[in-house]
Amino acid sequence: MKINTDGTLLGALSASASPVSILDIGTGTGVIALMLAQRFPTSEVHAVEIEHHAARRALQNFCNSPFGNRLHLHPGSFQQLSTDLPGKKFDLIVSNPPFFINSLRNRDEKKQTARHSDHNFFTELINFIFLHLSDRGVCTLILPLPTVLYVEELLDPRDLYITEVINIRSFDFSEVHRQIITISRNMKTKEQKDFVIYSTQKEYSEEFVKSLKDFFTIF
Repeated sequence: MKINTDGTLLGALSASASPVSILDIGTGTGVIALMLAQRFPTSEVHAVEIEHHAARRALQNFCNSPFGNRLHLHPGSFQQLSTDLPGKKFDLIVSNPPFFINSLRNRDEKKQTARHSDHNFFTELINFIFLHLSDRGVCTLILPLPTVLYVEELLDPRDLYITEVINIRSFDFSEVHRQIITISRNMKTKEQKDFVIYSTQKEYSEEFVKSLKDFFTIF
């Protein structure tokens, strides 16, 4: 799984106030981590990836980037990261996680890892966020709507709250197909925003171009 729209939107739209330390969970080939290193030039960016081929490519990309001295790859699971970095807190945690829960799996093993999960995965992910999110920090996830509802149920017992939702549509008239949710320890009124990818067939919207122009060479 290389570059996709979900990941680049997460990298471009994740909001945080001058994070000192950032974590990208499931970095794949490192695109989101690289975008965040570019957006936040004084931040330390950690990235964890369980699939070894993707992790190797991410490390290559990190080493070849101008941000290499601030990027740290952790091959393995985010659960293992808790053991490797006990007590470590992050001001920004992001993830474009596998979100097809208990569904028919792709025959490609790498795509299974990238796309499919079960209910335990999200329970463990929320537990990790609870342990490693700093007091002022936020976590942003990009998910389909049914998965957002499930994740919201898991947040309540942990005193974690969804404080912002960005509704992603392909066109103005399209149904919402993804949401970028912002999770915080601080309860406040949930803000709702809309984001449209295309203005017409094969033509990106003005807001998409504005958000991605610093990262895509086609703009």
